[in-house]
Amino acid sequence: MERDQNPPGHDRTDLQALETQVDELIHTCEQLTSENRALRGQQSTLVAERANLIEKSELARSRVEAMIARLKAMEIGT
Repeated sequence: MERDQNPPGHDRTDLQALETQVDELIHTCEQLTSENRALRGQQSTLVAERANLIEKSELARSRVEAMIARLKAMEIGT
């Protein structure tokens, strides 16, 4: 079997390039993990806000319906 003969130091250059790529991938993974954590926190906050707004909306609807019922009762009583 014949092996490609690389110039001296070529393997070292390849190894350094690979190391650089691995370092970049690690950095990208760390950034994505951090971003993912932040987005999950935002999502949790937004879900809680949405639930609060739904509750307020239902309360407001209930009050409006009660006022309408009282107004109709007043019309009938008059």
